[in-house]
Amino acid sequence: MIEAADIREWRTHDVVDPDGKKIGVLEAVYVDTTTDEPAMATVQVGLPTRHRLVFVPLDHAIVGPGYVKVDYARSLVKDCPAIGTDDVLPATDEEAIFQHYGLAYQPGAGGERQLARR
Repeated sequence: MIEAADIREWRTHDVVDPDGKKIGVLEAVYVDTTTDEPAMATVQVGLPTRHRLVFVPLDHAIVGPGYVKVDYARSLVKDCPAIGTDDVLPATDEEAIFQHYGLAYQPGAGGERQLARR
């Protein structure tokens, strides 16, 4: 698993899909609130005047010099629910991101968020 302290150093590195196609630039890391392990990253995508942030799971991510390779196709990642570059992920939108990737979503017993930005 990726170390939380290390992945913060990869901010602004390219994020690529399994075929090596660039998806965008790593903007931030979100950790699972129950384990404190990196779970998702936000990737800056779009045209220079219309950037947005999409989420991509970090399970099976591989780190190389200047890039992070994720286990999801570029087209799938770019179709993920997005937020603006200055926005915060609303708690009510977390589940849709997990569903987009076919992942189980489990908020805390008291309704706590599953993701927290690092």
